Amino acid sequence: MRDGVEFRDSQTTLSETLRRMIDGIKGQTVSLRDLMTLVGEQGLLLLCAIACLPFLIPVSIPGVSTVFGAAIILISISIVLNRLPWMPRRILDRQLSAEKLRPALQKGADVVSKLDPYLKPRLSALTAGTAVNRVNGLAIAFAGVLLMLPLGLIPFSNTLPAIAILLLAVGMIQRDGLILLAGYAFIIFTLIYFGALAYGAYAAGTGMMDFFKS
Repeated sequence: MRDGVEFRDSQTTLSETLRRMIDGIKGQTVSLRDLMTLVGEQGLLLLCAIACLPFLIPVSIPGVSTVFGAAIILISISIVLNRLPWMPRRILDRQLSAEKLRPALQKGADVVSKLDPYLKPRLSALTAGTAVNRVNGLAIAFAGVLLMLPLGLIPFSNTLPAIAILLLAVGMIQRDGLILLAGYAFIIFTLIYFGALAYGAYAAGTGMMDFFKS
């Protein structure tokens, strides 16, 4: 097995690749190892895109946030280090409900299909070279950390970083620097949103303390 990570241009649309992978999910349960086998050669970045799909729609699947969030972070770190990813067996082999995961991935693929007509190689300086890939990998890792924050009950707290990860991964796969910039924009938007939530919680707590003191 090679140590280096290579990102090759896709010969098919991303939504077609995702749908082929979804069609390959058989049985009542599926693991991350199974999904890695199904995505094949394009593995790393495509797996990042797949892992964020369930968070694009309002559905809750037990265990997905932990498994997929950790996978995104570990894969992005491997991109930064230019190495194939290492993952613990408890993440790779944890069984998830295929019955619940398959329709969530399908709906996510439907969302991705809307991007297909707009994807094309451009702004190549943002997607070519090891140093650039490492910076982009760090951005995906950071968005993965934001995705794993325990804020699941707050609207859009998972959706915004998931969109950022999807755009960053798709931008790297398709060599589309404009889509990549959109991913960075969503990271900034997520930070602003979380900052507003934190300020609102602080202001509410301060107001309650002042109320009880008066």
